[in-house]
Amino acid sequence: MSGHNRWSKIKHKKEASDSKRSKVWTKVIKEITISARLGGGDINGNPRLRAAVDKARSVNMPNDTIDRSIKKGTGDLEGISYEEFNYEVFGPGGTAILVEIMTDNRNRTASEIRNLIQRGHGNLGALGSVGWMFKKQGMIVYEKSAVDENALTDQAIELGAEDIRGEGEALIVVTEPKEFERIREALKAAKVGNGKLPEPVSAEVTMVPQNVVKLTGKDAEGAVKLVSMLEDHDDVQNVYSNMDVDESVLESVG
Repeated sequence: MSGHNRWSKIKHKKEASDSKRSKVWTKVIKEITISARLGGGDINGNPRLRAAVDKARSVNMPNDTIDRSIKKGTGDLEGISYEEFNYEVFGPGGTAILVEIMTDNRNRTASEIRNLIQRGHGNLGALGSVGWMFKKQGMIVYEKSAVDENALTDQAIELGAEDIRGEGEALIVVTEPKEFERIREALKAAKVGNGKLPEPVSAEVTMVPQNVVKLTGKDAEGAVKLVSMLEDHDDVQNVYSNMDVDESVLESVG
């Protein structure tokens, strides 16, 4: 998404997440488990786990659920073994879609995802056909009306942010992935004017499209429906696309 549409997408996804909390919890638990398995159970020494735990807390997951998920990942408790893989998809209107999957049954999930892609009039691309269109970046998003833009810009530049830009109603601090955690924590502690910055609307390391495709009409509706179907699948952790559609399409399809 791009411009004002990126801000709309953030709000749209938050509202959808709030109405499907149990599904969101399932995805977050998977992320915590595999993050702990790959990088250990110390959130201070495992940035990916730290981000997953922050996400869990943002959706009001109880601490004991978080702790159990970490212990299942480290092997202190018996748990399910998950594997990760991506699908690269071309959707309606030539949209590039990157799908991150986490599953305990690759064959089952692969069959179901392929079926969704077919139903959504998409085409499965070869390895590397879509991934090159995205760049991994940290994105810390503030509501523009809630912050002093000049003060935030000065702070972000001083901290070494890669970029800071306004998009519609949002002000976004862009970081390199390895600097995301440091800059986010520093912004939390920073004094701006007579106080501190408000909590960001969204803060995550994500895959950002380097070019976008403006879609209208049936292509826009079809692309949004396909992305929504993929996002709703229990084994899909994240879906990224380079589509740019009007907010009215998000609202009508959503």
